[in-house]
Amino acid sequence: MILIFLSTILLIPVLTGWGKITEYFSGEMLTGISGKIFSGIFGISILWTVFSFFIPLNLYVEVPTLIVGLLFFIKDRLYVELFRFLRKENLLIGFITSIILFGGSFYPYILDHFGYYFPTIKWLREFGLVQGISNLDLTLGQMSVWHIFQAGFSNFSDPFLRINTILLIGYTLYIIEYKSWIQLCFIPVLLLFSQSPSPDLPVIIFSLIILNEILNKNTNPSLLFTCSVFVFAIKPTMIWLPLLAFLYLVFTVKSKLTNLVPGILISLLFFTKNLWNFGYPVFPLALGDLNVGWKPNPEVLKISSQFAVQKTYDMQYSYQEIQRFSTVDLIKNWLFLEGIKSKINILFILSLIIFIIFSRIRKNRIISLICISVLIKSILVLLFSAQYRFFVDVFFVIFFVIFTDYFNRKKSIAVFSVLSIIFIGCMTLPGILQIYLPSFRPGNFMGTFEMKQLYRPSAYHYNRYKTYKIGNLTFNVSEKYPYNFDTELPAISESYIFDDVKAGIFPQMADPKNMKKGFIWKKLTPKEKIQAQDIINSINRSYKQN
Repeated sequence: MILIFLSTILLIPVLTGWGKITEYFSGEMLTGISGKIFSGIFGISILWTVFSFFIPLNLYVEVPTLIVGLLFFIKDRLYVELFRFLRKENLLIGFITSIILFGGSFYPYILDHFGYYFPTIKWLREFGLVQGISNLDLTLGQMSVWHIFQAGFSNFSDPFLRINTILLIGYTLYIIEYKSWIQLCFIPVLLLFSQSPSPDLPVIIFSLIILNEILNKNTNPSLLFTCSVFVFAIKPTMIWLPLLAFLYLVFTVKSKLTNLVPGILISLLFFTKNLWNFGYPVFPLALGDLNVGWKPNPEVLKISSQFAVQKTYDMQYSYQEIQRFSTVDLIKNWLFLEGIKSKINILFILSLIIFIIFSRIRKNRIISLICISVLIKSILVLLFSAQYRFFVDVFFVIFFVIFTDYFNRKKSIAVFSVLSIIFIGCMTLPGILQIYLPSFRPGNFMGTFEMKQLYRPSAYHYNRYKTYKIGNLTFNVSEKYPYNFDTELPAISESYIFDDVKAGIFPQMADPKNMKKGFIWKKLTPKEKIQAQDIINSINRSYKQN
């Protein structure tokens, strides 16, 4: 807790200073200290995304960023505004911040932390964006803008990867500064995302802030659209937000289409990043083929696509079984999966129906636009991969729009307090979840409370791996563990080794002397097939050994 608090004390002023710099170029969408914090996140993320094409996001990037942010924080006397605000609400801010810091100090438990977030940040910190990285490990082709932002601060100021905890504290400042009290009810739920740099947290927070600005008829539509595209760049399943901002800009504000230009430029940066990493404009879709030489093997993409279909049904059916489903079976089996996923899916459909009815009753143009945007996103998710993690943001949006006028300060603090006890209790005693919600699989990976986390946030260390070589690629594979969260680079997840060998291919360095030049795939020779099979046998044997 204490070390996360020290990171917060450092980074909040830095982000505020960079927010002031960003506003010189982009203008001001949000006023106040919280507005500058979020502008700083936006500005640094875009700047570092550009940098990461050319250089690693190491100390040589982080230290100048910290110095410049602090200089502007002092030069423009932003500390006066910050301290004045903190004095007004010191008890409430202190109370909420303490809960956030405690929640953020637990062990990370989201499996993507070990298989995706941590490895991505490690690559960005040591090499920056790497061309064709998805050929090495398909998951790395995502390289979210949020992980670029986290990677740049992971060398010194936030080495425990708790940027989401710091973001939640900034979100608290926004809620209190703008008196959007209903959003206080969301913080206890969002604590579940605070131990890892999950992109789900920032996209939920930023979408609610933008939504609040749209409902309050913000007069800077250009920045609204730009920030909405930024959220989409963090996680493409948020496609509904730039769509909403566009509809709001065209049909409500009736703004000039030239206001779309900054957002379009950010989207081009996003597509370029994906082309560089993945070989296609949007991960993991093989659409918009520009026939670049580092795009993934079609058979590997096919295997990944089939796996995504199985994930839609919580791995309870084989791909062949799903293929034989009729349309009625596809819907019925998705709604009535075994375990908690079924409840979430049914609640999702009911929420959409309630929201449609609500928007029809209210007959409000902005609410109607929100409903249309959310429905389009929901249909796309249902068509491509209807996993609950792709539509969890919809619950927050619907609750916010329907109940925003109901929650005042007193009610929100009461709900926040009760929910905090519940969620902190579940994190402190994860056995409760494991007993009463056994189908909630992340609960099985929650670590228990340890006294040392009051000082230093809990983190796992494994660093056991074996080294192999095929062709010009020497690579590492975590020993008796499916993920490579702290394995030396280059590392490949064992599941992708199996997929590559099944497809008859294997990744290779584009330049044997320079890993930054990226990766391609090539067909295995008969000799290499034998080598690859030996590696698979070695991996399988390791699990049988005591």
